Amino acid sequence: MKPKIYSIPLRQLASGDFMSLQVYKFTGNQTGKKAYIQANLHGAEISGNAVIHHLIEFLMTLDNSQLTGEILLVPVCNPEGVNARSHQFSSGRYDSYNGKDWNRIFWDYEKEDVDIEAFAKSQINLTETEIKNNYRQQILASFNQQLEKINSPSSTPFYKQYRYQLQSLCLDADYVIDLHSSTNQSVDYLYCFHGREESAKSFLLDYGMLMGEGEYDGDAFDEAFLKPWLALERNLKRLGKPIQFDIESWTLELGSGMKMNPESVAKGIRGLKNYLANKKFLEIPEFPLNKTEDNQIVFTPKKEMKSYYAPVGGMIQNRVEPGTVVKQNQRIYQVLNFNKNQDLPKVVDVFAETDGLILDNSTNHSVNQGDFVLDIIWEKP
Repeated sequence: MKPKIYSIPLRQLASGDFMSLQVYKFTGNQTGKKAYIQANLHGAEISGNAVIHHLIEFLMTLDNSQLTGEILLVPVCNPEGVNARSHQFSSGRYDSYNGKDWNRIFWDYEKEDVDIEAFAKSQINLTETEIKNNYRQQILASFNQQLEKINSPSSTPFYKQYRYQLQSLCLDADYVIDLHSSTNQSVDYLYCFHGREESAKSFLLDYGMLMGEGEYDGDAFDEAFLKPWLALERNLKRLGKPIQFDIESWTLELGSGMKMNPESVAKGIRGLKNYLANKKFLEIPEFPLNKTEDNQIVFTPKKEMKSYYAPVGGMIQNRVEPGTVVKQNQRIYQVLNFNKNQDLPKVVDVFAETDGLILDNSTNHSVNQGDFVLDIIWEKP
């Protein structure tokens, strides 16, 4: 099976050169649902590109009859971010022109002047499929108005043009997967929205951050896609018509920034194959894996993750590594502090406030007072 490959111009630079996206589209013999998978939205988080490369190679070994529906793959989805450099270090988390986080810029239908409660009332006697199709058309109609602003004489800032191109590829999808890496040194984990915990097992990861109602604002890519659907589900439930649409979005954090960790890449490939097989896109040997239903994933509500910040400035030493279980009052790191008050250097010990597991560590061992040092999550399901 060969993909359809096409490029989308994103931006013309002052030099006259263009930055573009490249899309790989696989279509099965039978029509079905649509999955959209992208990588590298933050410039330094590159491991998802290797996952997509391996997935492309794998899909090309299949026959069209083994794929139902459509899979869109977009590696290096933020060429401006991935090309950003400071000395030998990739940055690319923020737009250098306006300071915006590349993953906090996206268009959220729920923030438009829409009455989702009134829509839900108008659909109360329809089937789930009819409601889903009607709502999707309403979302797309509202989104397409953004193009009029982009093409107007006054136009819009580039970040709005960029988000339009990315979201135009995915808003009609059923499943959206955004492949990231941690900015820091980290275990592999995913972000899961409340109500989708069972489906999260398909990725076969050990840890998940659970996004409860009110813990997301819709500006991130996964949030902007799913948030309107969650709002519709809440309104329908209040009206006595509980529905959970088979629509999902995920952010997978695979390894650490600026690295292609082979273990994290392998987990990403296995998880995507298993998820796509569970969702009936792929009919392939061995997948979905039998252990999917029994897979134990530790979910921590996002609001209950505990971040630690440096109490003084200095150099981090003897810090506990990500993936390590720690106990309350256990020392988790030290700060070598060179004070400027005519005293000798001192070592400041920092202890865990609760039991838990080290999720991630800051990459830089040099900290100013108040800089991020590490995160701790729950240790048990």
